[in-house]
Amino acid sequence: MLGNETGDGAGGEGAGRRALILVENLSVPFDRRVWQECTTLRDAGWEVHVICPRGQKRDTEAEAVIDGVRIHRYPLRAATGGPAGYLREYGSALWHTVRLARKVGPVDVVHACNPPDLLFLPALWMKRQGARFVFDQHDLVPELYLSRFDRGEDALYRAVCALERMTYRAADIVLATNESYRDVAVRRGGRRPEDVFVVRSAPDIDRFHPVPAEPELKRSKPHLLCYLGVMGPQDGVDYALRSLAKLRDELGRTDWHAVFVGSGDAFDAMVELSRRLGLSEQVQFTGRIPDADLARYLSTADVCLSPDPRNPLNDVSTMNKVLEYMVMGRPIVSFDLREARVSAGDAAVYAPANDEAEFAGLIAKLLDDPEERARMGKIGQERIGGQLSWRHSQRSLLAAYAAACRDHAPVSVGGRARAGRRPRR
Repeated sequence: MLGNETGDGAGGEGAGRRALILVENLSVPFDRRVWQECTTLRDAGWEVHVICPRGQKRDTEAEAVIDGVRIHRYPLRAATGGPAGYLREYGSALWHTVRLARKVGPVDVVHACNPPDLLFLPALWMKRQGARFVFDQHDLVPELYLSRFDRGEDALYRAVCALERMTYRAADIVLATNESYRDVAVRRGGRRPEDVFVVRSAPDIDRFHPVPAEPELKRSKPHLLCYLGVMGPQDGVDYALRSLAKLRDELGRTDWHAVFVGSGDAFDAMVELSRRLGLSEQVQFTGRIPDADLARYLSTADVCLSPDPRNPLNDVSTMNKVLEYMVMGRPIVSFDLREARVSAGDAAVYAPANDEAEFAGLIAKLLDDPEERARMGKIGQERIGGQLSWRHSQRSLLAAYAAACRDHAPVSVGGRARAGRRPRR
């Protein structure tokens, strides 16, 4: 169920309307989900603005207009040093967001993407100016806190729960990335089912597609294993590395080279763990790389790894890496997580949750069965091209915006009328 889906994805529904999308944890267009939302709204006639942080190596300009989307970026240093670091980061982000929102001016919809669950504060200010508030819940922040910091349900946990409640309460419409998140919005957030729309993330199959394999990427080994994604404490790169050590030491398999693509605040620790496990010669860490290079690695990979351990967040989250493996036609080894099965289906094999030995065993099994790898890869591509394609999410996104703007007069810019409800007759 996608909420009260009424739009059909045709262009023109947003003609004369303005949207402002707020993002704190990634730059745009590097944030692929947000960029797809931007271009979908643009194609439907919306004037789209984005406020986000600057990137480190890309998306570094303070102002940019890309494919008709106006992007306003601010400098932001990622948190270090525990809770105090996050307070500094988020305080700076909120100040810059309000500053740039004043520059953008009145809008019909303010669309805030978490984490953190703090962007409802500038959204409330814009609601008082007449905007409608769409909350795009990328992560369940209370579960993220439990999974990342291992501090239990302490005072900070109770604080992030309170912020989530305030965000739900302030929002006119909620976007959920899957049915599990939608259930949370209804059950825990108290939202009406008809006000929650599932907008799944999906790879852009026009931009991201297989290319010819390059055997030299295997470093003279018969097989290439690949991991793609963020490297944070909750993302399971340590589980993948320990599984690879078991693949070598317990199963006697040295016929593989592994590439880990991505970065994050656990990157240096994972490189060090690889060294301690004696994997430095067989495991390569690339950091973030251009999309063209990523396509080369994934198109050459024999097996792709999704080692996210079962925890309160991962079990109910859709992993972008799984979807990107599928669009490239790669078989996947995953731990047995609820939403991993919803996304991948038979395009993956599933080890019991957090069982590194079984994870290693499934890698070995797939390496020995090229026909099964090809079958699984085909299943993944069919699922991405069908029920999990972005076109379904486009319809739901536009339906959510239509619901948000129902009986809401378009904003006028330039000193005339501001956004608000139509006057009573």
